[in-house]
This record gives sequence, structure tokens and C-alpha cells, in this order.
Amino acid sequence: MRPGELEELRRQSDEMIDKGWIKHSESEFGAPVLFVPKKGGKLRMCINYRGLNRIIRKNAYPLPRIDDLLDAASGCKVFSKIDLKSGYHQIEVDPVDQHKTAFKTHDGLYEFTVMPFGLTNARATFQSLMDKVLREQIGRFVVVYLDDILIFSKSMEEHLKHLEEVLAILKKTQLHLNLEKSEFGKDSVIYLGHRLSAAGLEPEATKIEVIRDWPQPPNIRELRSFLGLASYYWKFVPRFSIIARPLSRLTSKNVPYSWDAACTEAFQALKEALVSYPVLRIADPKLTFVVTTDASQYGIGAVLQKDDGNGLRPLEYYSKRMPNVKVATSTYMRELYALRMALDHWEHYILGRHFKVFSDHETLKWIKQQTTMSPTLLRWFHEIDIFDFELRHKKGCYNRVADALSRHPEYMTCLVKSYDLRKKLKEELVEKTTKDPELSSIPERLQADPSSQPDFHEYGGLIFRCYGNHDRLCAPNHKPLRAHFLDLAHGRSGHFDMAKTYANLLRQFDWLGMKGTAEKFVAECQVCQRIKPWRQKPMGLLTPLPIPDGPGESVSIDFTDMGKVSKNGYSQVMVIVDRFS
Repeated sequence: MRPGELEELRRQSDEMIDKGWIKHSESEFGAPVLFVPKKGGKLRMCINYRGLNRIIRKNAYPLPRIDDLLDAASGCKVFSKIDLKSGYHQIEVDPVDQHKTAFKTHDGLYEFTVMPFGLTNARATFQSLMDKVLREQIGRFVVVYLDDILIFSKSMEEHLKHLEEVLAILKKTQLHLNLEKSEFGKDSVIYLGHRLSAAGLEPEATKIEVIRDWPQPPNIRELRSFLGLASYYWKFVPRFSIIARPLSRLTSKNVPYSWDAACTEAFQALKEALVSYPVLRIADPKLTFVVTTDASQYGIGAVLQKDDGNGLRPLEYYSKRMPNVKVATSTYMRELYALRMALDHWEHYILGRHFKVFSDHETLKWIKQQTTMSPTLLRWFHEIDIFDFELRHKKGCYNRVADALSRHPEYMTCLVKSYDLRKKLKEELVEKTTKDPELSSIPERLQADPSSQPDFHEYGGLIFRCYGNHDRLCAPNHKPLRAHFLDLAHGRSGHFDMAKTYANLLRQFDWLGMKGTAEKFVAECQVCQRIKPWRQKPMGLLTPLPIPDGPGESVSIDFTDMGKVSKNGYSQVMVIVDRFS
């Protein structure tokens, strides 16, 4: 734990002791503590109850159906939303069970006297309490989902009576409000990801703006990415093939990429169809939820769907820029980050229910079997572990929606930064490309007939080859240049083995026989030959000598011929080395 986290642990522990939430413990239980960053740079202390959750008897108390909660407010004009402050901590833990909540700190063990976050039955317990407290009001003018209370009325006069009744009950039961997150007497409120108003129910604007704000595709590759997203839901969009015809025509062979007014009209109509009724529906908890995620170097993408027996119907789209370079460098971390953010974003739909997750990264299937994790992965896993889901592998070619969202960058990547080309190196690349027998003819063929070379495009005198949604620089047949790229992928990247070196090359470069060239380069690397450890048994009977216990115990002697005779007539040198030194 970092020094800053230790200080924060001490501060939060003292604060909870003062509030009476925790006390010193001598329990045989002991869960580890970790911190999760909050908005504004603050840290949230979390207890990793993974071990305890595995042996807890699950509480089957149901969470309310979200569609029932939303439908209950139909026809109402005035709304109030109440958020309970530190909701879980307002419930006391039975003294008999308090020792089970113990957690470890540098000051010893503490145990909760109130219900902590992270327990698998915490939500069911809290929902049960709220249903009992507001039993007479629920369904009439109140709906409750965990610590979010919605009060709705048809007039302001009626609403004031309803609000007074609810506040009186909360005061009587000593449930405290979080005024910062509460709203009173509004004509519209956002509740469980939807905006409620007198006009009815509509999705929250931020949830669909990703699709609505998609810019006009500048090239055929971006157009195919958008059409891949749209065509996935063709059966839910009326007259899909007619609307998309001008766009589909641009992807045909022997058709130049020429964007006209018909394409603009089709593009806008298709976007509106994707984000409006009947595509986006209110979630039905009776059906199985499916979360599909994907990640790229640009960001993450996800789609929440429901299976109604006739296929997967989309409920919401979600995308987010990749936060930093450290996350973007590892495919595994990118995919896990996408899963974590998607589950957190749709927590109010899927938490407490069994659902499916599709990801195109197969190793995520074994996440719950891992025993050793980095601090970052451990924090993410703690946030993911409270969800009950079945993770399935889904190849990228079948994962079009999340894939398209993740590979739709909010800001386009600069070529020079992507390939880190110095001016002199770029000039040399352009010069050698024009002299390369294979590459030099590609720009002419692209200019004459773009469809003749669908996998290639030219930019700034350089040739790039498209692999899915990723471009690779075509390196000309020039040994010094290719040796430089090999050194970038191997020598300046940690001197990894052939597989990792080749994987580094595949991220950015392309040339015929690149794998064989990489194998030869790695095999002939002098640094690897000198430093890499020998992982095979030595030949014959030669074995390492044991390390001596002190000076003079083991001495090695060798003779070296100098190759010439000194003035004093000597030509041999005897070297004595004390092996202890």
C-alpha cells in the first residue's frame, strides 16, 4: 500500500470509528483493504470480501423490475428524487455476525457494526428494508430502487402532500438524506438512466449521443465501420436496406468514394433510426441482459442488449476514450477496463441479476481463476466481482457494435506520433518507397482505380496497408530501414523473444517475409546471446562449483599466452582468482 493510501486508511478508519461504524476486532476473519479513485482525485476505501462472499448463503430477495418502476410514473407531472446518504451504513449488522466483516489494516483488525459495501447480500438486504419502510406508499406515488427514491404526482399540491408523507417516514425510521444528490418538485428528473417528464419516458441524452454525433465518414474504411454497426440491427430498423442503399453503393467494387447529398441524407436517417424507437427499448428484467464489450487503442465500446427470443435488441450504447497510455499498451488491460467501465455504467440494470458478457478477448474468461494480480487489476477485479455474469468469447468479426464504438476515435491520431517518424527518417522512407519495385506502383494504381487496391492507401508519400481497423506502414525493401524497425521492435523494447518481437512489428509495419527476417534478427542479436540465461542442462558432466564460505577456500588458476616475449624473456601470465571475491 502506498504512503498516501496508508494515511488515507488511517484518516477514514478514524472517521468511521468516530461515527461508530467500525470497532477494533479479534476476529478469525480478515479481508484485505484496497482503494479505488473517485471523481476529484479522492480515494474510496473498499474491502475485498471475495473470500467471504464465496461462503455466504445468498439472499434471494428480488430487486424491483426497472420497467415497472418507470411505468409507475406514467401521467405524472411533478417529480422528486431522494438519495439516501451512505445508505448501507444506515443498517446495523447483527452483533453475532459483526466479526465476519473484519478487515486488516496496519493498526490491526477492525470489524463493521453497520452493513459495509462489497458484501454480496448487501443490496438485497437494503432493498428489503426500503420495501418494508415505504410499503404503503410504493406503487401509489413512490418507487424505490435501493437508495434511490422517486416520488411522483399529478399536481404540485398533491406532490407536497406525498413528499411530506415520505419525509416523515424517513425521519421516523432515522434514514438520512443526501441533499446534494436529491431533487425536489421538478418537472423532469433522471432516474435509473432515463429522463422522466410529463411527456413520458425517454433515454438519457448522454447514453445515445455517441451514435447521434458520429461524424461523416471521410473514407471507405470509416464508412464500413459505421455500416457494420448499423447492419447488425437491420431487422429492427424499418426500411433499412432502402435507407442505407446510397451508403452501401459506395462500398461496392469499381465505385469511387464520392460523398453526395443522398449519402448525407441516408447517413443522418440511419443514425436517427439507430437511436430512436423502436430500436432503443425500456429494459425488461424478465429477459436476459447481454453486455458486449470491445477495446482498441482509441477507446472502449459497449452495447447493452436484451434477448427477447427473436434476437438481441439494443437498449443503450456506451463508449469512452482510453484514459491513458499505460492502459492502452496492454490488450488484456484494455479489454478488462472496457468490461469494468461497462458494468459500472449499467450497474442499475445488471447488479443483482445473472447476465451474459461477450468479449472478443478470450483470456478474460479465466479472470476469476487468477491468483496473482497487479494492484490496478486487483482494484478493477474488486469492482467486477460483485456482478453475477457468464463471460463468453465472441470473435471481433461478430462483435460489430462494440468493436465499431471502440474504434471510433474522439480525436484522430496524428501520423507522426503514431509511427514516431523523425523528419530525416520520413524523407528516407518516402525516397526508398518511390524506388521500391512493388510499392512504387501502388499510388498510380490507386489513382487510376481505388477499388483495385482496397487494402492499401497512400498518405504523405508513404504506403499503408489496412488490416481490419488498423493500418500498418509498408516498409520498402531497404535493409538499413528494416533493420531500424527491427531494432525498435526488439532491441529498444526489452529484447523479448521472437513471438513478442514479431507481435511488436505487426502493430505498425508490414513487408513480405517479415516473420523470417525477425527470426533471423533475434537469433543473431549479440545482446541476447550474451545476457539471456541458459535454460537447459549443461552438456556432459560439467556442473557449477559451489560458492565458497570464505577467502582462500577456493582458488582458480589459469595461464594465458601473451603471444610475444617481454624484455625479460617472459611470454606466459599466470592468473589467480579467489572465487569468494
